[in-house]
Amino acid sequence: MKGRAIMALLVSLTGGLAASQAPELTQQYRQRLGGALDEITQVVADFDADAAQNGLRRDEALTLYARTNTRFLRDRGESMRRIIDRFDHLQHQSVRLEELPPVLRPMAIFAHPDSDVFEGTLRDFEPAVPLTPHGMIWTAAGLLGGFGVFRLLALPFEWRRRRLRHGRIRLGS
Repeated sequence: MKGRAIMALLVSLTGGLAASQAPELTQQYRQRLGGALDEITQVVADFDADAAQNGLRRDEALTLYARTNTRFLRDRGESMRRIIDRFDHLQHQSVRLEELPPVLRPMAIFAHPDSDVFEGTLRDFEPAVPLTPHGMIWTAAGLLGGFGVFRLLALPFEWRRRRLRHGRIRLGS
């Protein structure tokens, strides 16, 4: 009995510790996202300015790149199209994260992260103690989730133990 309680506590604490890092991971992701967005915004703004200087809108400039006979320029146009698509994605995600309450932000990141930003965040992630209200909520959810996992894993053993105990009682009567 004592061993089960210790195991339940350890699994719950592990769940709590893991989940408590979700808000910090989100914060570090948001910082990286902001940096990536700042850089890519400048690239897109320069492209738009070059296009405007030549009497073109962004879509017209990209079409011009796509129709050229020079492979390098077609490739450059495709690169620029990917950059603009990523810019739109990063911008949308940044706005979405700002609109969500802090406690829900980790779920938005886990659902649709920018792979480059997320990989960089994971690579450089530094754990932190959650002192914010949403950090405490994630910690509590992790503790409860860890305890739930322990209970699910222990259930078959409890059923077996109960069957054995009831079997012994019947034999002794």
